[in-house]
Amino acid sequence: MSEAAPLVEINHLFKTYPVADRGERLVLDDLNFRLVPGEIVAVLGKSGSGKSTFLRIVAGLSEPSQGDVRYRGKQVNGPVRGAGMVFQSFALFPWLTVLGNVELGLEALNVPKEERRKRAEAAIDLIGLDGFESAYPKELSGGMRQRVGFARALVINPDVLLLDEPFSALDVLTAETLRGDLVDLWRDRKIPTQSILMVSHNIEESVEMADRILIFSSDPGRIRAEIPVPLPRPRDWNSPGFRHIVDQVYTILTTTPGGAAGKRARGEAALAEGMEFSIRIPDAPTQQLSALIDTLMEDRYKGRADLPDLAEYQNLAVDDLFVLLDGMQLLGFAHVGGGDVELTAAGKAFSNAEMDERKAIFGNHLLRNVPLAAHIQKVLQERPNHRAPASRFLTELEDHMSEEWANDTLERLINWCRYAELFAYDFDTETFRLEEPEES
Repeated sequence: MSEAAPLVEINHLFKTYPVADRGERLVLDDLNFRLVPGEIVAVLGKSGSGKSTFLRIVAGLSEPSQGDVRYRGKQVNGPVRGAGMVFQSFALFPWLTVLGNVELGLEALNVPKEERRKRAEAAIDLIGLDGFESAYPKELSGGMRQRVGFARALVINPDVLLLDEPFSALDVLTAETLRGDLVDLWRDRKIPTQSILMVSHNIEESVEMADRILIFSSDPGRIRAEIPVPLPRPRDWNSPGFRHIVDQVYTILTTTPGGAAGKRARGEAALAEGMEFSIRIPDAPTQQLSALIDTLMEDRYKGRADLPDLAEYQNLAVDDLFVLLDGMQLLGFAHVGGGDVELTAAGKAFSNAEMDERKAIFGNHLLRNVPLAAHIQKVLQERPNHRAPASRFLTELEDHMSEEWANDTLERLINWCRYAELFAYDFDTETFRLEEPEES
């Protein structure tokens, strides 16, 4: 397989986005990649790893800032005509029937009307929607609408099928069925597609479908590891070989590059550059954080859990689990590594505490581990009226991050600090103030 001429070849790919008053933000950093005929490749990574950006560049829908992107040896300078793409959202035109939506790609290629109709009907039949040609999207279930998306991508007979988390908006059973149907079509060569490149947030899904898995690191996105999946199809999720690869992926995704020393060194470098406020605060609601910590204290885990088992037990998508784990680590409530999570002494104390004590523990760890929280509290304490506008802190944040990132950071910190009762926030006036003690 590795000796075949690549369908897609990427060399030293960089992607940056402009950031107001700060130059550029690096999203993808020096990626090198080859996609050859006869393989399915999955891309996994945490939020912020640039997975979808990478896929859009492969499709020719976004331009690289630097580097070489080729399809069948030719430079990509626009949408790749040999590639079909299925998006996370159904992306159907509600005023068109199933047949009309599927015909769109062929119409753009100036395929004659009769041939267009014939090929569209064949694709609809192939994907299991025969009889629904005249239905409108609003009449279809989520799974059926995504089948229309697959039919629309397959009708152009693509050499490469690009999938941007196409199963994530579906319920578990529907996703499993559609995934199985696609793999069957691929395995039995009922579709002309030579290779599939898919972005996923589901580890088991990736191990089920892919011949190899690329794991991206975050901020910026880099190819951190490549894992082969040499399992025969169809694949049993409960087989030892399958579970071994799942554990391997979890281990890589939850291990900090360079270990604890590397993480510490990067933190010290950020502080030296005056970027202590640019820490990324995960979108982890306090109620969910508390519930996960309590779950880890149950007899089933006794403070330590295998992540695949925890995700299944809690029915959590990987992205949702990782966000909560990031929050627990940031606050010092847990250590994550080697595919496991273990509560710290502080995490166990938090779980065993009553509500008021929980808030105090949460607040102390927030002030200790998130410099921005301590900074806001200090400013409020020093001001005579103990108030400060949000714009004052947003300006500081935007010195080190994008406007969107700054707003998200402040909003998430507000929610955490309000839970801990460190300070209050008036959304009408966009003003912070210290919590006033209750009158006795």
